[in-house]
Amino acid sequence: MNYGVVEPDGIGRTRLPDGRELAWAEWGPRDGRPVLFCPGAATSRWLGFGGSVLEQAQLRLISVDRPGLGASDPAPNRTLSAWADDIRYLIDDRGCGTPLVVGFSQGAPFALALAAAGMAAAVAVVSGTDELAHPRFAGSLVPQVKEMVDLVAQDPETAEASFAGFGSAEALWHLIATTSSEVDRSVYTDPVFQQAFQRAMNEAFIQGPDGYARDTLLAMGRWPFDSSSISVPVDLWYGRQDTSPVHSPDLGESLTRMIPAANRHLLPDAAGSLLWTHTEMVLRTLLDHVR
Repeated sequence: MNYGVVEPDGIGRTRLPDGRELAWAEWGPRDGRPVLFCPGAATSRWLGFGGSVLEQAQLRLISVDRPGLGASDPAPNRTLSAWADDIRYLIDDRGCGTPLVVGFSQGAPFALALAAAGMAAAVAVVSGTDELAHPRFAGSLVPQVKEMVDLVAQDPETAEASFAGFGSAEALWHLIATTSSEVDRSVYTDPVFQQAFQRAMNEAFIQGPDGYARDTLLAMGRWPFDSSSISVPVDLWYGRQDTSPVHSPDLGESLTRMIPAANRHLLPDAAGSLLWTHTEMVLRTLLDHVR
């Protein structure tokens, strides 16, 4: 199986007003409804999803390298708010109007930042990293994650340096391969999928670990937007077999209550890889919001 992972139909870059460039990849029909994809931690625009589903649904998937990852120019000291500002220009450049947005894993806060800025028609958060620094999780984080969250709050410069010291394609692949559930390992180690996944990770670190480190710092700190201010539909997708300690301690239950138009989908047999095992369900539900 390839789990819908295929070569992009096109790749390119968008120049921003300050001269930096954001790199992107596209799949699906050029005139399809735009779906902006915020990839997970330490992966680049090369790892898409959907395969032939996109053509059938008339959706155009656009995956973007965040600054400092893959082929996007770095932006030291960037914030989630600055990410939204960058994407405004990319949306205009690519003729996306108000796109649908998907955020996978650590891409979740980046997707929700776009929704909070009024830049999304609807959002799908899939196996998403929750706001781990929020007080509602004070007593439910595993010790190692709590240490990271506390360090981000107390000494963000040291935390970012620590993330950079750990960050590499090899280290993160080993972490995924050894801590994922059996459901996820069967997907991630599928020969076709693994090749695509590791290619995307290698590409993500081509400029070094600083982009990954900044992403992790932003995801593990307090988010600069109020989740209750998000007015568009948000679907939160989690699998009960997901063993990641940095996704959501309560599998999106409390975040669903915080976002006014949120709906949680908790799949009993799925795990963190459900973006690829349940692609059609995720996209169909997302598209239903704008039909």
